[in-house]
Amino acid sequence: MTSKKVAVVGCGAAGLVAARELSREGHEVVVFERGTQLGGTWVYTPETETDSLGLDPTRTIVHSSLYKSLRTNIPRELLGFRDFPFVDSGLPDRDPRRFPKHEEVLKYLEDFACEYKLNDLIRYQTEVLFVGPEIEGKWKVKSRRNSMDELDEIYDAVVICNGHYTQPRIADIPGIEVWPRWQCHSHNYRTPDPYRDQVAVLIGGSVSAADICQDITGVAKEVHVACRSESSRNFIQKHGFDNVFVHPMIDRVHEDGRVVFEDDTDVIADIILHCTGYKYHYPFLHTGGAVNVEDNRVGPLYKHVFPPALAPGISFIGIPNFIVPFLHYELQSKWIAGVLSGRISLPSEDEMMQDIQAFYSKLEAKNVPKRHTHKLSDFEFEIEDWLAEQCGCPPIEKWRKDAFYAGFIDLITRPTTYRDDQGFSEESTQTAHQ
Repeated sequence: MTSKKVAVVGCGAAGLVAARELSREGHEVVVFERGTQLGGTWVYTPETETDSLGLDPTRTIVHSSLYKSLRTNIPRELLGFRDFPFVDSGLPDRDPRRFPKHEEVLKYLEDFACEYKLNDLIRYQTEVLFVGPEIEGKWKVKSRRNSMDELDEIYDAVVICNGHYTQPRIADIPGIEVWPRWQCHSHNYRTPDPYRDQVAVLIGGSVSAADICQDITGVAKEVHVACRSESSRNFIQKHGFDNVFVHPMIDRVHEDGRVVFEDDTDVIADIILHCTGYKYHYPFLHTGGAVNVEDNRVGPLYKHVFPPALAPGISFIGIPNFIVPFLHYELQSKWIAGVLSGRISLPSEDEMMQDIQAFYSKLEAKNVPKRHTHKLSDFEFEIEDWLAEQCGCPPIEKWRKDAFYAGFIDLITRPTTYRDDQGFSEESTQTAHQ
């Protein structure tokens, strides 16, 4: 097996488990982290960006999108890495709940880094400015620590783990250029205080939208939620908020502050809050067109990890969403580490491209929009079992699969209570086994 010098960009959950697996495989690892501590998106800050929509490219970027009240939406036994369970530590300053707050997740990641002595591998306050291919399959990494001079280094491989919850996606609303009131993206939402006595229009129907809706409903005068799909509208309505009104998507807005929905109902609103997701963003990455982001599809990527034309020199961890995240990152990391050492072989470039095209065709046949390429809810355990097989690991345990599906059903059917109920409901457990 061959030992490689590997750069890891980002020190959240993905970067940490990548560093551990690469080190286990005998590689020399350097982790680049622009912040002052590990944890990535799990590092809460009350700070928000000066541009509340995140459209100004010159703004000072705040990496994390955590709101103060956030709790996990999957139980801790599923969230932890496979061989480092996320258990209640019993310490007085920890959150023992099955669905803990974000501070507990950060402490778990700190425990993980301490257990595997990862801190010595991390360069904090170091921003990656450039990643690009060099001759003979090498990679140049240009970085800068604080205001110091830029540093150019050569690596055998680069693993991108910089996350995808920082660059906001904004809803396209006709007339918004003349709408005079305040707009914000959920990336810059922290607490409900700015929404006190306000009429807010919230765009989005996923979990973060529901969480924020629940957060502000106690202080806002009215909350109007605009959702694209009927299933999303049903999900929001199941929360049972007294002052929340659910609508189809916004059709247009007007200079007098009116927001008109597609069913021609309208409301005079003080705030529009975009809970509309995020863009994949790699401003430092220069591959000559071998990797592109088009309509939020990063590609072409074999199994969402390796670009065939550049594999295995560059890889991505953490692009898929609607997954059990830490487990997925762990398996991706094991696969990458084994490929780089030569223990695991990749198919040829042509074979990888054929696999990618077959996957794209499957999505098109199901009418899945390109922007949902990396939404793996329908392929979650299929790809994780495949990764486990490649790495020589046992397949995903049945209890994890059952708990995942039962938990998803509980989230949909009991969205305001599932976090504090004891275990899963009998109905959801039975459905998960069907």
